[in-house]
Amino acid sequence: MRVRRLRGMTAALAAVAVTALAAACGGGGGVSGSGGGTAKTEVRLGFFPNITHSTALVGVKKGFFAKALGDNVTLKTATFNAGPAATEAIFSDAVDATYIGPNPAINAWSKSKGQAIKIVAGAASGGVYLVVKPGINGPADLKGKKIATPQLGNTQDVALRYWLQEKGLKTDTKGGGDVSIVPQENSQTLQTFATGDIDGAWVPEPFASRLVLESKGKILVNEADLWPNKQFVITHLIVRQQFLKEHPDLVKKLIEGHVEANGYIASDPAGAKEAINSELQDLTGKPLKPEVLDSAFKNITFTNDPIASSLLTSADHAQKVGLLDPVDLNGIYDLKILNEVLSAKGQQAVNDK
Repeated sequence: MRVRRLRGMTAALAAVAVTALAAACGGGGGVSGSGGGTAKTEVRLGFFPNITHSTALVGVKKGFFAKALGDNVTLKTATFNAGPAATEAIFSDAVDATYIGPNPAINAWSKSKGQAIKIVAGAASGGVYLVVKPGINGPADLKGKKIATPQLGNTQDVALRYWLQEKGLKTDTKGGGDVSIVPQENSQTLQTFATGDIDGAWVPEPFASRLVLESKGKILVNEADLWPNKQFVITHLIVRQQFLKEHPDLVKKLIEGHVEANGYIASDPAGAKEAINSELQDLTGKPLKPEVLDSAFKNITFTNDPIASSLLTSADHAQKVGLLDPVDLNGIYDLKILNEVLSAKGQQAVNDK
């Protein structure tokens, strides 16, 4: 059962709004037990209204999380526009777990000195593109242009900055340089691209497909082409370490719902797309057009494997563009519970290498 949602926040708004939510929830979402301890009665889960977060969309809409958690635990959901806002929610104890991209997870680990979060499951690979105006045919044509990303420091923002750097184009965090990078919410990017206020955007699905199908954009870069075997983590599931320590049973149940959702997506793509679109309509007030949904869905691989090797590369890219200090990621993964769940279902274990 969903009791409350917070939609599409910037990092600044998240710092205020989620702190208020944490206070309203008592910080831990529990009730005092007879022995003076705390019995957890809710799990607070964050995710984005993106196709790359379909594991969450399906898990919520089809009730896989609620079923796994049981009748005595309430699922509360919060939605975010990009990773930095979601990590604010983790830091302020406003959510217990959230679906998120690699770079914000790395930043959360770095800022907390390895104390705030653990990555407990993979969710999705692929589904990210640089979409541009028709007259742009290569990196050289981007000089002097404005390109949007969902948020400064988020996964797509880092990927764009690194790619431009590799092509010899300079950027800075204030929108200067050879290419002006404009962080803005994905919904705003749809408008600014249509009006010509920006020349392109490095965005996840379904926004990439919408820019192509609705505003006659063209794909300049498929990010999958930049990775070995065309595989890279775009979404994984993280939990607060304190939540994992105090409630491993609930983390296991959450992961059971997660694995069930991915299994459903694989076994019934048509049903999954219907559930995804229904949940997106609930969250944003608008379902995706069938052609947009079909285009976006086929561009993503949904997987329980966190594709850990790509996380290390993402960290290296963030360091090279000046958005991350050197960081030791040893210990960022805790895949023990995931592998227990996979083993119980007769599925292959995943690793953190």
